[in-house]
Amino acid sequence: MAFEDHFSGHAVDYAAARPTYPRELFQWLADQCRQHELAWDVGCGNGQASLALAHWFNRVHASDASAEQIAQAPENPRIVWRVETAEHCTLRTHTVDLVTAAQCYHWFNQERFNNEALRVLKPGGLCAVWCYGISRVSREVDEVFRELHDDVLGAYWPPERRHIEDGYRHLPFHFDALGEIPRLQLSEQWTLAQYLAYLRTWSASQRYLKDTGRDAVSELEARFAAAWGDPAATREVNWPLSIRAGRSPPAD
Repeated sequence: MAFEDHFSGHAVDYAAARPTYPRELFQWLADQCRQHELAWDVGCGNGQASLALAHWFNRVHASDASAEQIAQAPENPRIVWRVETAEHCTLRTHTVDLVTAAQCYHWFNQERFNNEALRVLKPGGLCAVWCYGISRVSREVDEVFRELHDDVLGAYWPPERRHIEDGYRHLPFHFDALGEIPRLQLSEQWTLAQYLAYLRTWSASQRYLKDTGRDAVSELEARFAAAWGDPAATREVNWPLSIRAGRSPPAD
C-alpha cells in the first residue's frame, strides 16, 4: 500500500492543534516493559508521543513517512528523528523494548508493519497502538459537531477512518494480547478558537477545503459559538482512548 499523506499540507497546524495524551498512558507502557533502552515510535508525526516516551526510555527512534511532519519535531537528545515508513525501518533486529503507533495504525499496511515490529522487538517486547475517537464537550456543542462530522464532511472521510471509530478492533494485530488494558481518555481545557482549530486539522476538513475551496468549520462557526457560549471561556473537551497492546514471542 502506497503512503497516503493526509497531513503534511497542514503539519504546522496539526502540531499546534491536536490534543495531548495522558501521562498515565506512558507510565503504564513503561511499567509493562522489562527494559527501557529503546522505543520505536512509528508514524510519529510532530513527535508528541515520542517526547513523552523520552521521559521513560533512554533512546527513542521516532519515524514518519512525512518529511514535513518530522520538520515540526523539536530537538531532544534522547530522540533520533527519521523519515521512514512504518513497514520498513533502519533499526536492527531484536533491539527494541517498545513499539508504539499513536493515532496512525489505520494508515499502515498492518501486515507488513506487524512483521517489521516483530523483527525489531526483543523477545517478549511490547507493541502498543492506540487511537482517540469522537470528542465530547456538551450536548449543544456535540450536536453541531455531529452535523459537521457526519453530514457536511461524511463523504470526505478516508475509508480508513472507520477503524478509529471501532477502536482498531478489526485490524490485524499479531501479538500476544495483554490481559488488562487501562481505560483512559484525553482531556483538554480549550477555548472555542482552540476547539475549532482542532476540527480544521481533520483529514476530511482538509479534503473538503481542497475540493470546494470552502472551510467547513467556518461555515458552522456561528452555530458552534452559540452552543459554546463565551468564546474566551475554556471548556473541557474529552476523547475516549482505545488501546491494543501485546507482546512479541518469548525467546526459545
